[in-house]
Amino acid sequence: MGTEPDSRQQPDAQAGVSPAALVVGGGISGLLAARELAAAGRRVTVLEATDRWGGCVGSHTVAGLVLDSGAESFATRSTAVADLATELGLAGRIVTPQPGGAWVQLPDGPRELPKTGVLGIPANPWDPEVRRSLGLLGSLRASLDRILPASIGTTAEVTSVSSLVRARMGRRVLDRLVAPVVGGVHSADPGLLDVDMVAPGLRAGLRRHGSLAAAVSAQRRGPMPSGPGAGPTTAQTTVPTQAAKAGSAVAGLEGGMHTLVATLVSDLRARGVALVDGARAERAIRTSDGWRVTAAETAYDAGLLVVALDGPAAVGLLQAAVPDLAGKGPAGGPDVRLATLVVDVPELDRRPRGTGILVAPQTAGIEAKALTHATAKWDWLAAAAGPGTHVLRLSYGRIDGSASGTGGPATDNDLLASSLRDASALLGVPIRQEDLIGWDVVRWQGALPFAAVGHKARVAAIRTICARQEGLGIVGGWVAGNGLAAVVADTKEQIRSLLS
Repeated sequence: MGTEPDSRQQPDAQAGVSPAALVVGGGISGLLAARELAAAGRRVTVLEATDRWGGCVGSHTVAGLVLDSGAESFATRSTAVADLATELGLAGRIVTPQPGGAWVQLPDGPRELPKTGVLGIPANPWDPEVRRSLGLLGSLRASLDRILPASIGTTAEVTSVSSLVRARMGRRVLDRLVAPVVGGVHSADPGLLDVDMVAPGLRAGLRRHGSLAAAVSAQRRGPMPSGPGAGPTTAQTTVPTQAAKAGSAVAGLEGGMHTLVATLVSDLRARGVALVDGARAERAIRTSDGWRVTAAETAYDAGLLVVALDGPAAVGLLQAAVPDLAGKGPAGGPDVRLATLVVDVPELDRRPRGTGILVAPQTAGIEAKALTHATAKWDWLAAAAGPGTHVLRLSYGRIDGSASGTGGPATDNDLLASSLRDASALLGVPIRQEDLIGWDVVRWQGALPFAAVGHKARVAAIRTICARQEGLGIVGGWVAGNGLAAVVADTKEQIRSLLS
């Protein structure tokens, strides 16, 4: 056949019959898009470049324990993920973390994070944990937020996290509370991140309630309906968050978040969706009947095409067929390395730093951005591991926009040495190599969407261009915003729009 691709269709299609819908990318957004399309009666094929489904919601086995290799929780600011879990029969497995809360490592020592907060922004500058971190003058400055005009921080079309926090609450809140949270969660300097992308609705809440603290408090009070048009008829599978400790405005699934992917894949197979792994999409073109995507020398034809890749890959795949996309690809997300340690250290039974600890960028001597004490956070995991056995997850990687740090150690062995050293310092308990039962390193290259200032407008422009193309949709974290809640809600909305 020379250079012409094989024109065979997906495995369960008859020769010469095009699949009705094609999804490129088998991460959580691609799988969910396929489910929505199949539920609407479409015949669906999903192409995934690797041999694993779920993208950042994955699993690995360490010391006999099946653990999350990526996302291990979801935000409860909306019911989007809980609703999906309910649809998949997993409502009874939704669990909340231990109430011990999270800590922050500052240059002058560890402190508890505020009981209530969003991105580390406190709902009350006079909470004991906040005052201990900020000091009297820092809390006084932060409390000025309540008397400042609501216009401060809300009038500009686009505002960075740091600009909003510094204007409303001052630099100590930014440096000692917000920067560690943003660095640990988003791997980025808060001066680069669009606050509307990483904390949707926060500026609107500021305008509505009159202060940033009040907006944070309102956003923490409980889940909201999960998407446009959601209302009293929306399934309200809620997880209470009012007066919750820092880090507890999240929930997880007993057994790990990867069980969501396993259940979703089973659901798709039951619906007759063709799941094709090892098929990296190389080219997309328009045809008289819709779209043709070439992957692994096979051509797949479809009337509807949904691209569920990361931003640079999505634009790269489509720009030949959609020339207006040329040069509009977003920046890739930061690279993250996750070191997981399973250790036999009974001293950790007392949960010395609650559910985990974030590291302020200016803290010397520690290379990790954050540590999650997983067995202290999730009761089901503690029960599976047994007394004295603990699971620690340490994240490493360059913080985009930060002048400090090189991104941490590069090789797996160097990461192990650093993680043992950092875990000992952060938890205040010696953890030696002889305490290890097992360990693993997982690398996520460009996995987190880099929601820089200007990214939202760039995404809107890309989607506008794609909306002019009949039968084309784009989904994923880079367009929806970071986190499962944003991805699930946005994917459902985009597929509804595409089908209509």
